Amino acid sequence: MPAARTEPGVSVAALYQFARFDDPHALQPALLSLCEAAGIKGTLLLAREGINGTIAGAPEGLETVLTHIRTLPGCAGLDVKFSRAPDMPFGKLKVRVKREIVTMGEPAIDPMLSVGTYVEAQDWNALIADPDTVVIDTRNDYEVAIGTFSGAVDPATPSFRDFPAWFRTHREELLAGKKKVAMFCTGGIRCEKSTAFLRAEGVEEVYHLKGGILKYLEQVPEDQSLWQGECFVFDERVSLGHGLAQGTHTRCQPCGRPYPVGGSCPVCSA
Repeated sequence: MPAARTEPGVSVAALYQFARFDDPHALQPALLSLCEAAGIKGTLLLAREGINGTIAGAPEGLETVLTHIRTLPGCAGLDVKFSRAPDMPFGKLKVRVKREIVTMGEPAIDPMLSVGTYVEAQDWNALIADPDTVVIDTRNDYEVAIGTFSGAVDPATPSFRDFPAWFRTHREELLAGKKKVAMFCTGGIRCEKSTAFLRAEGVEEVYHLKGGILKYLEQVPEDQSLWQGECFVFDERVSLGHGLAQGTHTRCQPCGRPYPVGGSCPVCSA
């Protein structure tokens, strides 16, 4: 009997879960040891508000780690987006404890208490095409530069920490004549926290793309897509296209900015 065929490359899992971790430091040693034993590389962040990260390795190794994470408090429904890489996209493993799993700098914001409405990838086009909807890209400026949704507002913020001040400054013009706010990010965590922030700011009809851009690019056919360009990812693949295929960007070694292969860094060459 011929050997079973295996898909070439490395499996990559992008994950996050807002949860209540009373002592995230106590969870770190076991998670680190398990990842090391399973040959996993990448980054996992733990905080009192949950877990976030992207890790890569053999499918069975990933499944071992994900099974463990799902046993942590509030993580049974862990949200995971899978993709492939031709080679290991990370140089090392990091399992760290942070103040936030995605840094907004607004201590009162709690996505477990109040967030916007999740929108499935297949329903996203109709929402953002609605003239009553303002669409906001919650990612950093260098991410938006290589790809975003048609008609989306670019905050031009260098860090997610800058998003609250940007929204408060531009709130009136953003919401003028609009009934709905739709937000998106790479995997869903930033737009989920952003909807919690907008709800706290008194905006009632707020939506966010479930699973983020990665889920949209995986599920929505290119000929039906409203996505333009490629999606920046925080690993050595740099960018992904429709179907989560390898993109056409590389990263500047001095500053980390993405730019097309064969081109030049828009920052360092300026």
